Amino acid sequence: MKKLIAFVFLFVAAQAVFGQFDRYFMDKTLRLDYFHSGNNLSDEYFFDELLCEPFWGGSKINLIDTLKYGDYFFEVVDLKENTVIYSRGYSTLFREWQTTAEAKNTRKSFSETVVFPYPKLNVRIDFYGRDKKGQLQKRFEYLVDVGSYFIKPERRLEFPSFDVHISGDPSNKVDIIILPDGYTNSDLGLFIKDCNHFAAHLFSFEPYAQNRDKFNIRGVLAPSLQTGSDIPADSIWVKTIVNTSFYTFDSERYCMSYDNKSIRDLAANAPYDQIYILVNSSKYGGGAIYNHYSVSVNSNKQAAKIFIHELGHGFAGLGDEYYNSEVAYSDFYSKDVEPWEPNLTTLVDFGSKWKAMLEKNVPVPTPANEFYTNQLGVFEGGGYAANDVYRPSVDCLMNTFNGDHFCKVCDRSIRQMIDFYAK
Repeated sequence: MKKLIAFVFLFVAAQAVFGQFDRYFMDKTLRLDYFHSGNNLSDEYFFDELLCEPFWGGSKINLIDTLKYGDYFFEVVDLKENTVIYSRGYSTLFREWQTTAEAKNTRKSFSETVVFPYPKLNVRIDFYGRDKKGQLQKRFEYLVDVGSYFIKPERRLEFPSFDVHISGDPSNKVDIIILPDGYTNSDLGLFIKDCNHFAAHLFSFEPYAQNRDKFNIRGVLAPSLQTGSDIPADSIWVKTIVNTSFYTFDSERYCMSYDNKSIRDLAANAPYDQIYILVNSSKYGGGAIYNHYSVSVNSNKQAAKIFIHELGHGFAGLGDEYYNSEVAYSDFYSKDVEPWEPNLTTLVDFGSKWKAMLEKNVPVPTPANEFYTNQLGVFEGGGYAANDVYRPSVDCLMNTFNGDHFCKVCDRSIRQMIDFYAK
């Protein structure tokens, strides 16, 4: 009898939550593009355009982001009730650029996007960014007239999508859309094979293997005019559909794209939570930004682990746990601020991280010796810094590719994010 009562209670609660979505939203996407401009010390927001897209791939239950990961955050506020009806955290390429040497000498503008289910009534979009203390502060707002004839319904890069791995309704699955870059018409068969390899690699690693029934993966058949990706240092420039390039921020292996609009236009061909770009290249490289997009090459010998590592950034908000690789950033993390990434700490607020997961005999910080090699600890060196930033384990897929596993903290964070989208 108790089990029956509990089931009825959960069913009624679920119906109430779904009712919230139906009360405020339609089952399609409203996309807001804007420009984010500034230098290393300041930034400004400039509205660009609104677009109506035909699919909504996100959760219809978890409308409010309680994790608040990311350098930025936005809220959708119902004007009639003055109620927050949707929110999400995210990061951007602009924020990373602000930590580079170039940002100290020039001002630059980046195209950025937020997406949310299409509201039934007028709303206000409130944009927040983190200050020097890591606190979210309101930076910009935009009023949306949902009936405006300036909201564009046009599909600028309309291409067919195909199923790679489908488990069910997009509203309770993690929906990954894979976009091709540098695959010509004659390479699209290869792209389909690569998408299947992507799925096979994804589900060969935990915790994804145990949760494969919580994922949908689709690809978009969008050819490029030429093969590969730009390699500026080698004077290689190719015409590709989303314009990826190695040497982003002058880091050879950092392969990203400034062409946000093309990426979003292509992604709109299917429901999505996460955008993954596969680049038709054997050169080692990739990159990812939380709730923005992820990139990796298709045919490097390390391709499988690149897939998994970059998705750790783009999907779960995990930070890089290494410090001995060449990067273009300077002082990426303030040592007196707790990073928002769940697998990094400056010990400013370690209690909010993995402190409760440690064994009682593990010292903080933890020496990286043989005794603690396989234990969860607090090891100095991470987030591109040799000192004062700490990681949870001696090694992890967010550090090197020497092993095949995520540490316990990263594993927990990935599971938490899967459940956020799929429950």
